[in-house]
Amino acid sequence: MSPLATLAAVGIYLVAAPIAGGLLAGLDRKVSARLQGRWGPPVVQPFYDVVKLWRKESIVVRRSQSFYVYFFFLFTVFTGGLFFAGGDLLLTIFTLTLAGIFLVLGAYKASSPYSFLGAERELIQMMAYEPMVLLTAIGMYLVTGSFIVADIARYEGLLVLSTPGLFIGFVFILLFKMRKSPFDLAASHHAHQEIVRGVTTEFSGRTLALVEIAHWYELVVALGLVALFFAAVPCAAAAAAAAAYLVVILVDNVFARVKWQAALASAWIVAATLGVGNILVVFFLR
Repeated sequence: MSPLATLAAVGIYLVAAPIAGGLLAGLDRKVSARLQGRWGPPVVQPFYDVVKLWRKESIVVRRSQSFYVYFFFLFTVFTGGLFFAGGDLLLTIFTLTLAGIFLVLGAYKASSPYSFLGAERELIQMMAYEPMVLLTAIGMYLVTGSFIVADIARYEGLLVLSTPGLFIGFVFILLFKMRKSPFDLAASHHAHQEIVRGVTTEFSGRTLALVEIAHWYELVVALGLVALFFAAVPCAAAAAAAAAYLVVILVDNVFARVKWQAALASAWIVAATLGVGNILVVFFLR
């Protein structure tokens, strides 16, 4: 892309991503409520929640908690900027991982057993989904010959036809990335569960609002990666991202949380079978 087009893409992402992410989060709550026989909150409820948090006082156990959350937010936003500017896919993945590490460090700084447990489980989730994410990038490189997102998006055919295993495996690990059941190990939306709010237990006010907004940016990047498998046909890309998100919501409402051992094992089995298997097929048939 030209420098002007790149700047335009990044600008649109910075403005549109939190709006789209907030609406998707609201849709998640609405669909989940309907699946549970409830009416549910309005789709724009996440925006009301963030505004309310922004007006509250931020109370932290240690000031350095906020420092780590700021960097979590900045690196998450930077990740999306790299992706939608058509930058290096590997750098995008590594930057997103670095953002997650800052969130974990912020949770570790609080003197709370719930926060500490959430931080440890967040690391386990990262260990579970990172291999599949890296295999996805490698598979895209083998098919397109480039790690550059812009080059991958310009690939003439549907990438998913060559990488169906990688696509299925990536959708599977979205349950980890979006912190959904049965793999919502690091945080819980239900106060009666053993980790309460886990990794975000000790965050409040504007700090917690930044975490929520960062998750919206993160959601858009994750769905963007799903759409990249269908980039040759924009309508198919949008439909695939929407379908993947609805599947994640459905699974979230159907399954209960599993133990961390089962979560880690299942993610690695999927990566070893679907991910590595698909890469071997592409490598030997190209």
